[in-house]
Amino acid sequence: MKSSRVLYYFDQITKIPRESGKEEQIIQYLIDFAKQHKLEYKKDDAGNVVILKKGTLGRENYPITVLQSHSDMVCEKNSDSDFNFDTDPIKYVEENGWIIAKETTLGADCGIGIAAQLAILESNEIEHGPIEALFTTEEETGLTGAKSLKPGFISGNLLINLDSEDEGELFIGCAGGVDTTARFNYTPTSTDTSLKFYKIKFYGATGGHSGDDIEKERANANQLLFRYLYNLSLSVKFSLCSVDGGNKRNAIAREAYAIISLQESDVKTAEKLFNSTLDEVKAEHSISDPDLNGAWEDSPVLETKIDDITAEKIIMSMNGVPHGVLAMSLDMKGLVETSTNLASIKIEEIGIIRIGTSQRSSVNSARFNAARRVESIFRLAGAVVTHESEYPGWKPKLDSYLLKITEQSYKDMFDKTPIVRAIHAGLECGMFLNIYPNLDMISFGPTIKGAHAPGERLELASLEKFWILLLDVLKKIE
Repeated sequence: MKSSRVLYYFDQITKIPRESGKEEQIIQYLIDFAKQHKLEYKKDDAGNVVILKKGTLGRENYPITVLQSHSDMVCEKNSDSDFNFDTDPIKYVEENGWIIAKETTLGADCGIGIAAQLAILESNEIEHGPIEALFTTEEETGLTGAKSLKPGFISGNLLINLDSEDEGELFIGCAGGVDTTARFNYTPTSTDTSLKFYKIKFYGATGGHSGDDIEKERANANQLLFRYLYNLSLSVKFSLCSVDGGNKRNAIAREAYAIISLQESDVKTAEKLFNSTLDEVKAEHSISDPDLNGAWEDSPVLETKIDDITAEKIIMSMNGVPHGVLAMSLDMKGLVETSTNLASIKIEEIGIIRIGTSQRSSVNSARFNAARRVESIFRLAGAVVTHESEYPGWKPKLDSYLLKITEQSYKDMFDKTPIVRAIHAGLECGMFLNIYPNLDMISFGPTIKGAHAPGERLELASLEKFWILLLDVLKKIE
C-alpha cells in the first residue's frame, strides 16, 4: 500500500495514551519526532504543536499549507472491559479490509490525521510547498487547543483539516456547538432495608458520534432507562437509589443503569414492565442497534437513596428532555441543521447529580434556542443549569481555492466527482476563522465508522484513496 507509512505511524500512535486532557505523552512524541528529523517546531501553553518543513526543491517559495489534526482521542470502552487508557496500547485487529478495535475506541479519529502528517514530514520524496503541521489539543472536550491559538502561531493561509470520516466527501462547513449541564441537588435519605433492591440496565446500544451519527436514529440508553422509570412510576411506588448513564458529551449513550428499591409485592409488576419495555425498544431499534439489550438483576442493599421529591423531578425531566435531530437544513439536502444529545447522567458527588447534554447547529440562533429549550425543562424541574464550551460553526465558502483544486484532484485520481458538503459534527475550522480570518480551508479523510464508541473501525481501501488524494492536492498547490 502507498499508505504503509501512514499505517506505521498510526500503529505507533495507538501505543501512546492520549485521552483528552492527558496528552502529555503524545505531545512529547511529536516534539521528539521533530527533533529526530531536524525540523523546526513550536509549542504553546495549551500544548498545541506545530512542526515546520520547507518546500521541496523548486517549491520553496510556494504558498504555505497548514495540515491540521488534533492530538487527543475519545476513550470509550465496554463496561465489562478492564482496559486502561492511561497505560494500555489500543488493541486492534484487521478484518475484511478494516482495522477494528472491538472493546474500545480505536482513535482513528484523529490518529489517522496525525499519522498522515508525520508520514509527510518524514518523507524526502513527496512534492509539496512549505508545510506547517499543526496538532491541537483537547478537541474532543471543547476545542480547547484551537480556542487557545494565538495570532502568529501559524502563518499559512491554506489549511487542510484531516479530521473527516467519509472518503469521497469534501467538507467545507460544520456546525457550531454548546454544552448544557444540569445539576440537581438531592438529599441522601436512608433506605428501607426490608425492601427489595434491583439493578435495571440497558446496554449494547450502537452509540456513536453525537454529530456525525445523530440522524441515524440510534438508541440512547439514557432515554431508554428513564422511559422505563417514568412508566414504572405510573404503576408502582419505588425509590431511586443510584443512577449512571453515558459518558462523553460528544458520544451517544450506549449504556445506562439505575438501582431501585420497592415492595416485594410490586416486583412482578415492575419486572414484567421492564421486560415489555425491553421488547419494545429492541423492536424499535432492531436496525440501528441490533445488539441492544437489557437486564433486571438483584442488587445489594444500599444504605441511602435520592430523596423522593428530587428523584421524581429527575425522572420526569430526563424522560421529557429532547434527544436527536431537531431540524434538517433547507439549504443543503440531507444535512442535519440542529440537534441535541442527552449524553450522560452521573452522581457527581454525594448530594449532586450532574446531567450532561450538548447542542449543535449550523445556525447560531438555532443552536442557542436548542440549548435554552433543554435549559427550560431542567430549570422547571429545579436544576441549576449552565452553558459552557461554546464554539462557532464554519460557513461554507463555495469559491474556495482549496475546494477547486481538491475537487479537480479527486476527479483526476479516481475519475469520479466527489460530494461537497458541510458536516453536522464540530470541526476546529470555525474556531480557526475567529483567529485567522483569512484562512481558506477544506476537510477530508478516510472512512471511519463508529467513532466515539467501541468497535470504531478504519477502512483500509479508503485510507489508500485519502493518502493518494492528499499527496496530489499538495502537488497541485502553487
